Amino acid sequence: MPRQFDVTQSNLKLEPYQVVTRPIVTEKGFHRAEHQNIYSFEVNKMAGKKDIKEAVETLFDVKVLEVKVQNRKGKKRRSRKGIGEQRSWKKAMVKLDPDSRINYF
Repeated sequence: MPRQFDVTQSNLKLEPYQVVTRPIVTEKGFHRAEHQNIYSFEVNKMAGKKDIKEAVETLFDVKVLEVKVQNRKGKKRRSRKGIGEQRSWKKAMVKLDPDSRINYF
């Protein structure tokens, strides 16, 4: 079986604004933010948990306790031109210290 390349093990250093692409704003996300102090972000595929923690702490001036990461596979979509596929992306769920908060708006 061929070895796969792990993008998180590269020597490339990403800036904090390159790591966090955008916040994920959904009803479920707001519920998690209010009750569990967990925020979701779309992040760069090459970023690891350590990079994500440092980027969120730097960008939002908060204390991060825990980072969970999901690799989301792109879904198949139909269009006039046939069947296409959405891009795959990486999601990070960041748990903050009880004293820290992030204001989206």
